[in-house]
Amino acid sequence: MTDATDTSTENPPESSSESHTESHDPAVPEAYAAFMRTGWGDRGLEVPVHPVTDWARARRRRLGEQFPGERLVIPSGGFKVRSNDTDYRFRSDTAHTYLSGNQTSDAVLVIEDGDAVLYARPRSSRDTDEFFRDRQYGELWVGRRPSLEEISAALGVQTRHIDDLPHHLSGSAKTRVLRGVDPRVDRLVWGDGGRDTELARVLSELRLVKDEWEIAELQTACDITTLGFEDSVREWDRVLEHGERWIEGTFFRRARAMGNDIGYDSIVGGGRHATTLHWIENSGPVTPGDLLLLDMGAEASSLYTADVTRTLPVDGTFTPVQRDLYSLVLAAQQAGLDAVRPGAAFRAAHEAAMSVLAHGLEDLGLLPVSAEEALSPDSRVYARWTLHGTSHMLGMDVHDCATADTRIYPGGDLEEGMVLTVEPGLYFQEDDLLVPEELRGIGIRIEDDVVVTPEGARNLSAALPRDPGEIEAWMARLRG
Repeated sequence: MTDATDTSTENPPESSSESHTESHDPAVPEAYAAFMRTGWGDRGLEVPVHPVTDWARARRRRLGEQFPGERLVIPSGGFKVRSNDTDYRFRSDTAHTYLSGNQTSDAVLVIEDGDAVLYARPRSSRDTDEFFRDRQYGELWVGRRPSLEEISAALGVQTRHIDDLPHHLSGSAKTRVLRGVDPRVDRLVWGDGGRDTELARVLSELRLVKDEWEIAELQTACDITTLGFEDSVREWDRVLEHGERWIEGTFFRRARAMGNDIGYDSIVGGGRHATTLHWIENSGPVTPGDLLLLDMGAEASSLYTADVTRTLPVDGTFTPVQRDLYSLVLAAQQAGLDAVRPGAAFRAAHEAAMSVLAHGLEDLGLLPVSAEEALSPDSRVYARWTLHGTSHMLGMDVHDCATADTRIYPGGDLEEGMVLTVEPGLYFQEDDLLVPEELRGIGIRIEDDVVVTPEGARNLSAALPRDPGEIEAWMARLRG
């Protein structure tokens, strides 16, 4: 998948003393409120120890060593408004969860002198109105939050109430904040743009090389994604009936059933929609004779996401023209995969894939110059039909490590443990008069997720077929 932008409106977390109610809520007489505060039994939550605890502790230590004697503030974020009083489902900030494992809203991790404290919003006491009146945090509205003690036991980190955070941050310690995550936290600490930007950079660079636990979680996300693709093909008759929306819904069902969510809005592009890189409207038909581009990734419960693309023939069989173009993109992807190894430039996969595509476009008679001339940095005219880069880092964010120093990523070299996509494509727009009419409206992308190994790369999404003959057999088997 290529870049996306979150345009949702932020709803900053308030202090726990404020009640999130609506104007249409019925009045609450004191007699009713008093009655609701009494007669409740005490019940804890069974919160198991998080498997990331030891890994997260080591990550916090590495981060703290880069900023000795300083206070580092990393929020989880709050809810974001979707429509009026309806919020999007909460998803905690990547850096916060990477360092703590916490996925509850309105929490703030503070690292100082080697110690870490998680300031969190626990479940409310039942001697207040919050638990039955508050639409955002009330237990009877949205479910039970863990207590501070339960959070601490699960994550192996000291916890304090979020209302104590302003007092703690009022001290004179040199402080850096991961900004843009929680407006309330941004307001609590006077900003130093350079210092805060450096913290964001380091947090991105810490995630460039994945540890064993992370790679296992990414494999889990790819495995769930494979099942989601298979579900979609099994329901092909419904796909033909209802179009792109059916696959979007089918894949989402699998991602929610076995993981946390989808890692990004699914791209389901039938026919000409496949030439729109981020076609997420998914409102079109799926028409026999066309190709269908599926760019979809499940997000595991740990928030690590897959990002996989396959281009399938709607009829179950490629036409000769479709097969030729698909085989060209597959050859380009294989060249990119072969270029991934420790010590190679991050951009090596892109350059290898583009060389194959440029020569293929030359063979098709489409380039105004030779392939070698087109590949020159001063030309790149081949990119009219390839459009995007071949790779991006992958992890908890589908476009991971985005604030790293550009000299390191994307300008640096690959290291063992890095995880990236390899995803070349060819896109012939329906109104492109420079290509033969039979090619117009065809879009093809093939994308896999690979981890850099000592020998080269391991394909985490290899369970989904790429070869055109294998795709045809796979579709026939799943459709029965």
